[in-house]
Amino acid sequence: MNIGFIGLGKLGLPCALAVESRGHKVVGYDPSEQVKDIIDTKKLQYQEIWAQDHLDKSKIEIKSVDEVVDESDIIFVPIQTPHGEKFEGTTRLPDKREDFDYTFLKKGIKELSEEIWYQQAKKVVIIISTVLPGTIRREIKPIIESNPYFKLCYNPFFIAMGTTMRDFLDPEIVLFGVDDKKAAEKAKKFYRTLHHSPFYDTTIENAELIKVIYNTFISTKISFVNTVMEMCHYLPNTNVDDVTNALKMCDDRIISYKYLSGGMGDGGGCHPRDNIALSWLSRELNLSHNWFDNIMKQRENQTDWLCDLIEEHCEDKKILILGKSFKSETNITTGSPSILLKNILEERGHKVSMWDPYVDTHKLVTGKEPMVYFIGTKHPDFTSYSYNQGSIIIDPWRYIPDQNNCEVIYIGDSLNGKK
Repeated sequence: MNIGFIGLGKLGLPCALAVESRGHKVVGYDPSEQVKDIIDTKKLQYQEIWAQDHLDKSKIEIKSVDEVVDESDIIFVPIQTPHGEKFEGTTRLPDKREDFDYTFLKKGIKELSEEIWYQQAKKVVIIISTVLPGTIRREIKPIIESNPYFKLCYNPFFIAMGTTMRDFLDPEIVLFGVDDKKAAEKAKKFYRTLHHSPFYDTTIENAELIKVIYNTFISTKISFVNTVMEMCHYLPNTNVDDVTNALKMCDDRIISYKYLSGGMGDGGGCHPRDNIALSWLSRELNLSHNWFDNIMKQRENQTDWLCDLIEEHCEDKKILILGKSFKSETNITTGSPSILLKNILEERGHKVSMWDPYVDTHKLVTGKEPMVYFIGTKHPDFTSYSYNQGSIIIDPWRYIPDQNNCEVIYIGDSLNGKK
């Protein structure tokens, strides 16, 4: 099939490469010069499993919107719906709450609809952008309602940055918000050329809600288990990994073993911002309890607690946070809890350095003086790092080996770690 993409950013391009890898012809439109440079030079500027290998041999072209419409049977729309930087989760939680910004999505849909109308050719358009419940009907439907050729599906993806291609080609479910059953059936036939994952059809509003609730449920698991980690740091003879390993075996009622390991708070381009947006919606709906507010407050409060632990041990030592990215083995720093930690430490008056082998191009030079190292990201590189003699290593992941010349503090392990 001929597949088009309106938007080839950090979500769109890996998905387009995944589609192309299954033998489909792919064309795309994106006004960004950065995207054009990536396509022209075939050099990805962010880390995505499989993506660079496929980009090396890709034949994807950047074309105009009218060419994408003319040359495509199905058109994906992964246009961003951003939140401001203060809602990314790298700073303290602001008092104000806001919905996502739908400006770019509405502009893209308007331009696409006008071109589809001009060509008078029926096109299945699959919007995959994250939105809050009610947005498609309120913001998008009025743009396309008079266009009989625009066949809409809402199909948000459940992917993680860094593994987008893999997650897209092997999803847990494929979620459809359906108003047009024929459009959904055509989309399903296409998906069967990629995988055999189950489909789940529901209303557009349900699909909008399922997408953001999926992300915030993961946040709930992370914030809960990190509270358990904090308890295990103080309760005698307890170890958070022993506790959570038992929970992971109870997959009947606890659902899944994933995201049940103590560590840093969640991050990335989805979780913090989705929680804050749902916090805004909770206020708008005047809910009895703002669960999403509490998730973000727990994340921030625990970061303050980590700062307290660092302050207990820093004395006159310099503080170095190892890891900037929001998760291991990627260079994406959006929503990174390590950066939140740095910002709060600086707010308290500390001078803090950060280094990440996946983000920084320079080598780390620290001299030989003892330091306080905080492992902010669980990169495998840090297990074999040469730490300065006499230093203190604070490890919320409990994976750094014992060091002959340093003290290692394993957070959440009163059995083996020092408080």
